[in-house]
Amino acid sequence: MAVIVVQDLVKRFNDLVAVAGVTFNVEEGEIFGFLGPNGAGKSTTIKMLCTLLKPTSGRVTLAGFDVARQPDAVRRAIGLVFQDNSLDDRLTAEENLRFHGLLYGLSRSTIKERMDEVLAMVDLAGRRRDIVRTFSGGMRRRLEIARGFLHHPKVLFLDEPTVGLDPQTRSAIWQHIHRLRREKNITIFMTTHYMDEAENCDRIAIIDHGRIQALDTPDNLKRRLGGDVVTMMTVDDSRLQQEIAARYGIKVIKDEEGLRLQVDDGATFIPRVAADFRGQINSIHLRRPTLDDVFLSLTGRAIREDKVSSAELMRLNRRHGRRRH
Repeated sequence: MAVIVVQDLVKRFNDLVAVAGVTFNVEEGEIFGFLGPNGAGKSTTIKMLCTLLKPTSGRVTLAGFDVARQPDAVRRAIGLVFQDNSLDDRLTAEENLRFHGLLYGLSRSTIKERMDEVLAMVDLAGRRRDIVRTFSGGMRRRLEIARGFLHHPKVLFLDEPTVGLDPQTRSAIWQHIHRLRREKNITIFMTTHYMDEAENCDRIAIIDHGRIQALDTPDNLKRRLGGDVVTMMTVDDSRLQQEIAARYGIKVIKDEEGLRLQVDDGATFIPRVAADFRGQINSIHLRRPTLDDVFLSLTGRAIREDKVSSAELMRLNRRHGRRRH
């Protein structure tokens, strides 16, 4: 059963088409990844789903409610965890949670019961009366996730849920996210620029130029590329990029890692290219396609090149709004 249904969604800012008719569904209990470069329409789409921005046309329903016609019901059905810290670090963990519960109209008895539940779920029960400014980055992130779930939303939106955290803390937070999904059947709608993190998703939608370029499971997206990925460092990357592309009739991408290309059979290609360009290749590596490769193939950019804070996106949107309106 689809908990989010998006049909022909369009958003225009005068002559700028930010979202150009996207259509997709998110199933109940699914972890759904939404990826795209800056300016692709990702943030604009999410803002429309969360009732922060009105669509120009198209229709969105979330938990059975029409986003445009029933925004209050939609807001009660969702939780939001922003990329940038939004906790009050002068309050304790339980004071932050209590304030959130009161904003959502929960009774004091319900707030107490659910605080106990969510703090235990993210292993912060023992720190409930501690001031948040004494928490580590990972602890703050876990508390934000607990807060986002306090009012029992149908859909929890996670914007870069582990940005800036070390790999061990990221792994721990994902254990909690999976536990939420498993025990509460909550739907997770997330963005991330960590491609290994995107592997946690049941399905991924990649958006660029305001349109969905691909939507599938991580494994199926990687299978679409097929073949092998060969990366190499050479004595002159710019020159060999052109010469290799011309000799073999393939696309060769140059980035900070050197040259990257995709071939059907890397095991036979490597000896051939090494012989044809003897003395000009310093190192060469062979691997299977990753989600990074999928993203690069569809958008022409590596997602790590497009990191930006949500605060910066809000500043850009405000500036754009002033110019347009």
